[in-house]
Amino acid sequence: MHSISYWQRLKVAFQYVMPQLYLTQFAGWFAKQKWGKVTHLAIKAFAKKYNIDMSIAQKEQFNEYESFNEFFIRPLKDNARPINQNPTALCLPADGRISECGHIDDNRLLQAKGHFFRLEDLLAEDKELVTAFKNGEFATTYLSPRDYHRVHMPCDGTLRKMIYVPGDLFSVNPFLAQHVPNLFARNERVICVFDTEFGTMVQILVGATITASIGTTWAGVINPPRHNEVKTWTYEGESAVKLTKGQEMGWFQLGSTVINLFQENQVRLADHLSVGEPVRMGEILAYKK
Repeated sequence: MHSISYWQRLKVAFQYVMPQLYLTQFAGWFAKQKWGKVTHLAIKAFAKKYNIDMSIAQKEQFNEYESFNEFFIRPLKDNARPINQNPTALCLPADGRISECGHIDDNRLLQAKGHFFRLEDLLAEDKELVTAFKNGEFATTYLSPRDYHRVHMPCDGTLRKMIYVPGDLFSVNPFLAQHVPNLFARNERVICVFDTEFGTMVQILVGATITASIGTTWAGVINPPRHNEVKTWTYEGESAVKLTKGQEMGWFQLGSTVINLFQENQVRLADHLSVGEPVRMGEILAYKK
């Protein structure tokens, strides 16, 4: 942290001492409340602060939302995010910005300039998964408070496994990604493993401060409750979950980060992706190799 200002140092230090869980639990409680005009005024103030474009939401008026939660996961109009139909292309899973993307160097992923983290830590020491993704490709998409908070499938896939990993609730904004080591592998997360025509793909929903809940379309709300141990669900036979390209697979209340992992020699990340670049769900993420 030698190259940052005194106030920036304080900002990082505060992340370590603030009551992450209590703040997040309070945010979750507040977001559920249905307080009529008070709720509508709060939503309006939030939308103004973050310059949220309501014209693409199915419900454009603030008074159409009964709670903050309903507003956070507002669905978009059908034509708002067209899905690229190239059968050899994978699509971005969410609106946001590219935090990092590129090659997995053996078992190391780039978190931000100068900071790496390991597949073992990210994947909760699941040896089969760690082996599967060594020397593969990855992309990390950061969702800010202003973004659409639902997460979609980059390609057709069959869910094989879901893993809940307990952890910290550090904020995941780009500044802190540069200054909190191992951030994504420390935070609470839900790891979803899919079989696809592009090999095995992992899509990870990473929790953060004020991200009061993560959910998936097949299991509903994963947290809360927050568990103290890793929990694994497997999906086989009749319990198999099949999802199509562009289909919704999960959501955040509030925004956070999505990490995609691909196996070696399966995909080529799109050339236009770069750190900090705004992206939209449905645009091209990668191509089949």
